Amino acid sequence: MTRKTFPRPTPIVYARGDGIGPEIMDATLKILEAAEAELDLHEIEIGQKVYERGVTAGIEPESWDVLRRTGVFLKAPITTPQGKGFKSLNVTTRKSLGLFANVRPCRSYHPFTRSLHPGMNIVVIRENEEDTYAGIEHRQTQEVTQCLKLISRPGCEKVVRYAFDYAERSGRRKVTCMSKDNIMKITDGLFHRVFDEIAADYPDIENEHMIVDIGSALVADSPEQFDVIVTPNLYGDIISDIAAQVAGSVGLAGSANIGESAAMFEAIHGSAPAIAGKNIANPSGLLHGAVMMLMHIDQTEVAERVRNAWLRTIEDGVHTADIRLADNLNPVVGTDAFAQAVIERLGDAPRRIRSASFGHGHEHAAPPVRPKQEKAIVGVDVFLDWDEPGRSPDALGESLSRVDGDGLKLKMITNRGVKVYPGGLPETFCTDHWRCRFVADADGATVSHAQVISLLGRVAEAGFDFIKTEHLCTFDGEIGYSLGQGE
Repeated sequence: MTRKTFPRPTPIVYARGDGIGPEIMDATLKILEAAEAELDLHEIEIGQKVYERGVTAGIEPESWDVLRRTGVFLKAPITTPQGKGFKSLNVTTRKSLGLFANVRPCRSYHPFTRSLHPGMNIVVIRENEEDTYAGIEHRQTQEVTQCLKLISRPGCEKVVRYAFDYAERSGRRKVTCMSKDNIMKITDGLFHRVFDEIAADYPDIENEHMIVDIGSALVADSPEQFDVIVTPNLYGDIISDIAAQVAGSVGLAGSANIGESAAMFEAIHGSAPAIAGKNIANPSGLLHGAVMMLMHIDQTEVAERVRNAWLRTIEDGVHTADIRLADNLNPVVGTDAFAQAVIERLGDAPRRIRSASFGHGHEHAAPPVRPKQEKAIVGVDVFLDWDEPGRSPDALGESLSRVDGDGLKLKMITNRGVKVYPGGLPETFCTDHWRCRFVADADGATVSHAQVISLLGRVAEAGFDFIKTEHLCTFDGEIGYSLGQGE
């Protein structure tokens, strides 16, 4: 794939963000200027102030135009409402600009900062556009809500291949895939299957798969066994925070979000409003994001100069309060003083920590073109909001069996994924949310949209409240849906 080239100076969009964002952005920009980074800076406003102006996206439409034109974004943390309110701008930006790979290096700086694992040095590469972070949620009944987990083959292929390419470019020895495909056999199963397929193209790089629960535990307990980890979106978010924290501090970790035509760089921590405006925040996470940005735009010499100056600063015991060790006799410094200390050491190299030496950071391969598979509908799951007294699955099953016909028959009913009809157990707790599986009444038969529509009409006429449907499909004869107990 042709390498993307960047002009000098390189146009860069930056945003100061919320909370401590303005402070750490100012500190970072001062360091970049002193290091003679060749940047043409353009500021946009995002986050809380934009939300408060009634712009629910958290970003003005004209700012999107600037971002798309430049294609490189250095972003300070922003405040995202929890549980309710506006959709995360971080997620929106990653998805809207196609930033499919989130790269989060997590390493120890022992003995100069606290670390549970002195030799830790891993990179978590997280799929960035799909999974539950699609943010598609519904309240379907009085008692049940739903979040859709979306995993696509192209999404898997892009991020997995990027992970192996990253390992190859960086001289890393192993890529570990983490998923939960023992439970989510179709979605996480696809991610694992694509990983195995692409791993075969990289015979010189060791590969392995781990179930994400034990994998996360091992990241916290014995991270030295890992090198590069690639994983779906939600798992990657959690694993990378675990890794950053046990390495030393989430506050030290930077992040790159890489796409085909754009990239965003940031700290992995939040906006920390409780300490905003106090000149005590550590700018290291955002600075490391900026170093990754410099690598991306092929200003690797500047990236090395900034990184080595930061390492020397840490070695010299110039620490903000969040990382200062008890035996460090130097005074605690604030945001501005820390930035100045890094500037004073530009051109210096660390004495004990290995000096930084970077290569190119933005190559990735295009996904392959695959032949179209033959899709056939063989049934339909009809989801009901049903809360009759006693919630008897047998009563529901007997009533629904009366709507059989036109080539479809009721096969089973599940509640929260457990079969309750026919032959359910009386101890199974049931909510008001029921999945009713109708299948073709003849072996090998397919089902048309007209048959599904006719079935829904009969379900409604029988007095049932259907809330969604999911077609049961095969692709080249392979089942494309999860089986219930006994199927």
